[in-house]
This record gives sequence, C-alpha cells and structure tokens, in this order.
Amino acid sequence: MPNRPLMIGVAGGTGSGKTTVARRVAAALSESSVAFVEMDSYYRSHIGLTMRELNHLNWDHPDAFDLDLFVEHLDAMAHGQAIEKPVYDYTIHARSSETVRIAKVDVVVVDGILLFTDERVRQHLDVKVFVDADADIRLVRRIKRDMASRGRPLEEILEQYVNTVRPMHLQFVEPSKRWADVIVPRGGHNTVAIEMILAKIRQRLSSNGAPHIPMVADEQGRTPLSSAIIGTGTPA
Repeated sequence: MPNRPLMIGVAGGTGSGKTTVARRVAAALSESSVAFVEMDSYYRSHIGLTMRELNHLNWDHPDAFDLDLFVEHLDAMAHGQAIEKPVYDYTIHARSSETVRIAKVDVVVVDGILLFTDERVRQHLDVKVFVDADADIRLVRRIKRDMASRGRPLEEILEQYVNTVRPMHLQFVEPSKRWADVIVPRGGHNTVAIEMILAKIRQRLSSNGAPHIPMVADEQGRTPLSSAIIGTGTPA
C-alpha cells in the first residue's frame, strides 16, 4: 500500500514500562509525524453501574475493550484516514463526549497490555514490541500509580491484582509474548533496546524517503551502540 504509515505496537504487563518505551520511541521520531494511540482509550463504557459493581469488573480481559472499534480505527489509519480517538473518563468509567482527532501520519505508535491477543490487531502492526519486567516490580509500580493518581486504597489494589490482574496476565498477556518481534527486558529505561527498535524504524522509514531519525540518548545523554542483542520472539 503506497504511503502506508509504519505501525508499531508496544505491549507488556501492567507496570512493565510499556508506555515509557512507547513514548520514548515516539519522542525520538521528532523528524516524522507520529500519532500515539493507547488501547486503554477503547475501554467499553459502564454507565449506570454502582461503584461496587465497577470494582468487580474484569478490566484485564479482552472483552473489556471495544476491539471492533479499535481495529476499525487501526485500519483507517493504515489507509491514511483520520480518526476520532475516544477519550476514556476513569471518573465515570465511560467514554467522554470529547475525542482526539488523529490525521494522517508517518508513524503510529500503539500501546496496551492486550495488544497482541487479537489477530486482527496484530495484522496491522509492522513492528511488535513486548516490554518485560519482573512481577514484583510491576506490582510495586501499579500500587504506586493507583494510589497516587487514582486515589485507590492499598487493599482494593491488591484484591484486584489477585483476582483479575495476575490471572489475566498469565492467561493472556504473558502468552502473547510469542507474537513479539522484539522483547525488551528490564522495562522502559532500557536505552539500548529502544535504540535497536529505532534502528528498525529508521530502516523502514528511509526506504519510504522519510527524514533521518537521530539516535535516542540515555539518561546521561549518551547514545548507545546499536549492535547489542535483545530478545526476539516469533513473528506473526
């Protein structure tokens, strides 16, 4: 397909650092037009449920997402069409009346814990990245995030983790690693791994005549060697 945007998918468990990786990749593509799409924006609305009912919903199962709309939007972006990306309001557990318009771009970066579980989604992704981190580290990050940004009590966070987050990770997220082209160990601050992802993107974009992408610097401002080896999975 001529002028098709490069579509990059970044998956991984809760607290793995996948969003950090996705945003660092997107930030390094400053010379190209980039759209950032979060799978979380496509949660189904749950208007009318009580807080008790909401707390017992399984937010980590594929059925929690409107995958049909998600795939429809990925397909539209792949064809260079604009979309109206939903805005999910966590305070009411429903989509906001507002949307974010995303026009035609050179690169689409998509992130989500269940990104690789649906074959239709995988078929749209040119580069599939899985961000890996130890379970205890992911749990600590989730606790800090939910307590700080969502005001949730520790007991509620741990109950959800035991009842749905961990079982769904083992059933859906971890097995989806097999579809990854690249596996990034140690989470979102693995600069060498991110640089290798960017090397692949540079190669693809240069074949389309896109501008040069500078190397990403680490936290000390250094640029890593691109010859390091990181884990690879089985391409879809």
